[in-house]
Parts: sequence; C-alpha cells; structure tokens
Amino acid sequence: MTNTPQTSHTSYPRLLSPLALRNLTLRNRMVMGAMHTRLESMDRPVERIKAFYRARAEGEIGLIITGGISPNRAGRMEDDAPAMTADADLDWHRAIVDAVRGTDTQVCMQLLHAGRYAKFEGCVGPGTLRARINKYTPRALSTQEVRDTIADYARAAVMARDLGYHAVEIMGSEGYLINEFTAPCTNDRSDAFGGDFEGRIRFPIEIIQAVRQAVGPDFAIIYRISALDLVEGGMTGDETLELARRVVTAGADILNTGIGWHESDVPTVSHNVPRAGWAYAVRRIKAAVTIPVMASNRINEPAVAESILASGQADLVSMARPLLADPDFARKTRQGQAQRINTCIACNQACLDNIFKHKTATCLVNPRAGRELDWVTHPASLPKRIAVVGAGAAGMNFAFNAAERGHRVTLFEAGSEPGGQLCLARNVPGKTEFDEMLRYFRGRLTEEKVNLRLNCAVTAEHLASGNFDEVVLATGVRPRQPDLPGVHRSDVLRYDQVLSGAPVGERVVIIGAGAIAYDMVEFLLGDAPHTPPALADFAMEYGLDISAQSAGGRSPRPERLAARRQVTVLQRSERRPGASLAVTTGWIRRDKVLRFGVPILTGVTTQRIDDAGLHYTTLDGKLATLPFDTVILCAGQEPVRELEAQLHRTAPGLPVHVIGGADNAAELDARRAIEQASRLALAI
Repeated sequence: MTNTPQTSHTSYPRLLSPLALRNLTLRNRMVMGAMHTRLESMDRPVERIKAFYRARAEGEIGLIITGGISPNRAGRMEDDAPAMTADADLDWHRAIVDAVRGTDTQVCMQLLHAGRYAKFEGCVGPGTLRARINKYTPRALSTQEVRDTIADYARAAVMARDLGYHAVEIMGSEGYLINEFTAPCTNDRSDAFGGDFEGRIRFPIEIIQAVRQAVGPDFAIIYRISALDLVEGGMTGDETLELARRVVTAGADILNTGIGWHESDVPTVSHNVPRAGWAYAVRRIKAAVTIPVMASNRINEPAVAESILASGQADLVSMARPLLADPDFARKTRQGQAQRINTCIACNQACLDNIFKHKTATCLVNPRAGRELDWVTHPASLPKRIAVVGAGAAGMNFAFNAAERGHRVTLFEAGSEPGGQLCLARNVPGKTEFDEMLRYFRGRLTEEKVNLRLNCAVTAEHLASGNFDEVVLATGVRPRQPDLPGVHRSDVLRYDQVLSGAPVGERVVIIGAGAIAYDMVEFLLGDAPHTPPALADFAMEYGLDISAQSAGGRSPRPERLAARRQVTVLQRSERRPGASLAVTTGWIRRDKVLRFGVPILTGVTTQRIDDAGLHYTTLDGKLATLPFDTVILCAGQEPVRELEAQLHRTAPGLPVHVIGGADNAAELDARRAIEQASRLALAI
C-alpha cells in the first residue's frame, strides 16, 4: 500500500472511512461498480484497459469491480465477450490487476453469466422462456449442466484469485442467469433447482459455497443480490431478505444490491429516477444481515453518498457511470472539492446507448473516458490567442480545454449567462441534472482563466481586429421556422420561447415529433419545471411498492397519467413515433407520452394556421382542422453560422473552426458537440 496523504474532508467522514475484511483493505467506502465498456474489442486492448482502470485507481476510488466476465462460454453476453475458460486470453486481466498496483485501490472481478440475455443463438437459461429484450430463445440447462456451471464459477474464481484480483463479485441480479433461477417468473423447473423457494435459491447458494471452498478463507466474495426485481412474478420482499441471510451463511462477505431487470418497465438509472431513489430497498437488506451492504444506482455526488451511509441504509456505495464522468471523484471528495467533480447527469447517451449500439462506452460530459490513450492533454507547443463565439456546451468545453493547454481564450456570449441550449434543457422536468453540467463547465471556465465576455454579440469586424490567431464558432442553432401561412401569429410559439416561460394555453398543437417535441410534452404535462424527481411521485407513476414486500417490488401501475392540458402532436413522416429517440431512454419517453394520452398524428402535412385552427392534410389527402389555444413549433433547427462567411470576407487568412450545433443542427446533440469541441481543443 502506498503512503497517499489521507487528510479528509469533515463533510464526508463515513464515506472516507476505511473498511477491512478478509484480504480486502479499502481506503474509503466508494466503489466503482461493474459496467460493460467493450474496451477489449478495440485496438491495443491491453493498453487501453490498463489506462482506463489506472486513471480511476489514481483517482483514489476504494474498490474497482470489473465489467462482467462469464465463468464459461455459454454465459458470454455476446460472441466476442470475455469468458474465464482454459483458453482465455488473460493478458488484459493482468493489465487490470497491474493498473491498480502501487495505489491504495483494490480490484474485484465480477463473474456474470448472461443466461437468456446472451445475444447469440444457443443461449441458455433455467427454462425456455424468451426474454422480451432478446430475439434469441434460450435452451433450458439440464441438471448436470447446472452443476457444471456451479463448478465453472468456482474454477473462474480461483483463476481470478491467482491472477491477483482482490475479490470476486458473483452477479445475482438484473435478470441474468442466477436471477432467472431465483425468480418464479422464469424458473419453471421441476428438478432440485426449481419449484419452491428452496429450489429456486439452490443455484446461487451452491455457487457461493463452491466458490468459498475453492478460494479458501482468505479471499473476499461479494454477492450482488436483486434488491428489487421490478418484474411481474419476481421475488417477494421476504424471499429477498431470506436469500440475503442464506447468502451470508454460504460464505459471502459483502452484499451489493442490484435494482430491476433489464426488461422491467421501470427506469432504474436514467435522469428521471430520484437520486438514491432505491435506498428504501437497500435499507431492508441492511437490516437483515450482519455483513456490509452496498447501495447502488443514481448516486452521483458525495453528499448523497454520505447521507446513505450516515442514515445506516448501507455501508458502501457503488457508482459506475460517475467514474466515467470523473475518474477523480474520490480524490476530489477527500480534498473537499465536491464542486469540482464532473457529475454524471444520467443521460446514458455515450455509455449505455453506445453499448447497445455495439460501440465502446465513453461519457457525454467526459469524452476522454475509455480513450485515455488517445486523448492526452499536453501543453500547446505554440500558445495562441483564440476567440470562441458562443458559450453553449461546445463553446464552453472547447474554451476550458484549450485554456488548460496554455492557449489564451476569450469566450464571447451574446446572452446574459453561459450555457446556451443547456439553460433551456434544464427546465424540462427530470432534467435538473443539467444544473450539474452547467456548474462544472462554468467552474472550469473560471479555473482555467477563460476571459468570458457576456452580453457581447461580437461581429466579424471585432474578431478580425482583435489580434486573434484563430476563431472557433460555437454559435449553436435557431429553431427552424416553417414556411407556413399564419406561423407569425402571436399564439404560435417556438419551443425555446415556451421553455423560457412564454404562457401557453389549454389546447396545444405541437408541430414536429422529434426529441424536442417529447421534451415539450413533458414540460407541458409532467412535473413542475426544474423540480428534482421526488420518490413518492416516481413510485406512484411507475407502480412501486415502497415497502418492497410485494412480488417484484411492484404495486398497481396507473394506465393513465393526469394531463393538465389537451396536447396533440403532428408528425410529418409515417414512421413509428419516437423512433429517433435514444436507445436506452427512448422507451421511457414514448411510454410517458402514451400514458398522458397524447395523440401523435403521423403522415401529416400542415397547410396553414388561422382563427379557425391549424389546418392539415392526411396521407389520403383529406383536410382536417385542429382548434387550438397555442401552437408550438418543434420542427427542427438550423445552424447559426453567418459569422463564418463574414469572417472569410473580412479576414480571409484567419483560421475559422465551426463546432457543435453551428456545424450540424440535425439534432440538439450535446454528446457530439462536446466530443467535437474536446477533440479540437486537443488539436490546436
């Protein structure tokens, strides 16, 4: 162990306290939870994996849990996913262990059998019921194959120990194989591993027992238990507590808590889930056992983590995506610099969405995540005077990254505050996490001494005469104004006007059905703008049993949500509404619009707007009219880049770069804008 200074901030005494058990000595109670990164599928995988985990270890996280490694080939998530088999490539495992060497961080291998979630022909499960989220139907494991799988877990755990891992975590939640055995809805077996409660929990208990016997008494075992299945026919609260007690008796040292199956109709990690929203279920498990319990899901700041520990709801906190957003989360916590943490905003856009698209995980607010080898910040060989026009996500990100390298950056913003479209997005219910992004970006501007000029609508002449070496245009987008008779009426508003507080009537027609239109429905019909999600409201909306005692932790879910207005959405195309929404959060938004009872008319061509209403034609050429109090335009955006042509005329030799929405206004894509800005800042 190194002699890293251990001065800690008094605001987080429990979070920063050490924990020792078996062979584990954790410097603090913060754990980097397991997540799939797909780094092993990139070029130079061993180097990339080592750099990724090394950055988190140097950031002082107490324990790192790897992404799931299958104990055998049948349990792989995908054909090219790793498994602990006799012919496995162990070089990148050695790289992970080597990544934490010389630090006070310890590392744990997660053993995960995907079961019926595996994305290939021939996947297996306790039975033959196909998962709703998988096109492949599983083959039921025979009794002998179940016993062979138990032996595979034990063998894989020994391999992990011998490779130098400090612990193993047995993944028993989120609807993977072990969880499929424990839940009545997926276990219809009639052998010793099915039937009643005793039969259903036999598989995990025998796995833990076999692993303990194989690794010996001096090696830590973590079991990730499903605190809430959140599916019909899941385990009851009493069954979950009894399983927790049996897991302890079988030999586990720490209980980690998982929330919800991947096929559940309840969001578990997106931004509309309250922070620490699942602590009520973790608390029950903590009260039932004598070993440390770990809380997880939607814990993204030190104060939230400390409150969970201080209230006795858990002993450790698991944070996966927050360590993508900021690998130095734990160190900044120890130093009392929580305001400098680049907070995870639970958007899923660059992490989980990328994984579902078979891409490598990274992070919207920190595009360096997973690219540590490629995105190395180094001082500029020739510091330059750079003007940046527009202080939205792209402009701010470029400005502080370029200034960090030694460039002298002046950031011009026509408005009264930096933030651009982020200042509007934060007003959508459930998107208050954008406040954290704004806080961090604005703080970095100050840290890096960027010259921020607000209320300054800069001209090409000003830039040309300002002695700048280069200009970066991050001037963003403007809402597209359709060429439509009546569009300039006072009762026709742009989406930015509505999000900025313009009054809206009771009968609303929205033109356009993209992501902004879904935001607008949420803004008009959902919770109060800019109010953090409340647990009671969230539980009522999604049918959660806060006592956590019912099967799956569910209660009746309302089929309809109360709507404060009458809203109709018009979509020009014929495709399925919401098809362009993000992979892992789009279903949440489509479901909400459906339950609000909002009709989305597809294949519609708007003709004109007048006192009689909004006139449109349908696919079959029929003319129809919708009466309204307010029409809201969500018909796309167009880039604001007039300065580019003006600069080329005024200062033809001045290098000009266009980034963010000004470069591509097809969607309001903060992920692309921030990544593009960061790349440019490293290149100049």
